[in-house]
Amino acid sequence: MKSTASLVLATALLLAGCAAPAPRVSAAQPQGAASPTLAGDAAHPGATAGWVRTELYFGLGGEGTATGVDEAGWRAFLDREVTPRFPDGLSVVDVYGQWQGRGQPRPERLRSKMIVLAYPDTPAHRADIEAIRVAWKARTGDQSVLRITQPAEVSF
Repeated sequence: MKSTASLVLATALLLAGCAAPAPRVSAAQPQGAASPTLAGDAAHPGATAGWVRTELYFGLGGEGTATGVDEAGWRAFLDREVTPRFPDGLSVVDVYGQWQGRGQPRPERLRSKMIVLAYPDTPAHRADIEAIRVAWKARTGDQSVLRITQPAEVSF
């Protein structure tokens, strides 16, 4: 019994000596290492204050129908209305949506796009967002372009 306990103790001590030490975490960046943030670009700062994230949802047309806006029409709208207002960057995501508009007996299933924008929260940028929404409604006759805006901590 004593030899079994000694063997277990010796094995435990041997294995403990094989354990790697925990890595050291330092606030200082090692010289020559890449920084996690972009530096020297005012449009894409390493840290922000007063920025927001806005999602805009655009219905392209009914699922399985030939009506609505095709990819070329979407790209033309993006190039004409969105990119000039937010040239520093944005994301476009294909999404599936459902919408039940005024007077509709049931929701319609829609091919949709979502644009995600991060920007300083200024009156000019908010006006740009509203201009994009108005332009889409004028282009398509849609009742709405859903907008969701939230405070955002941004780092490039």
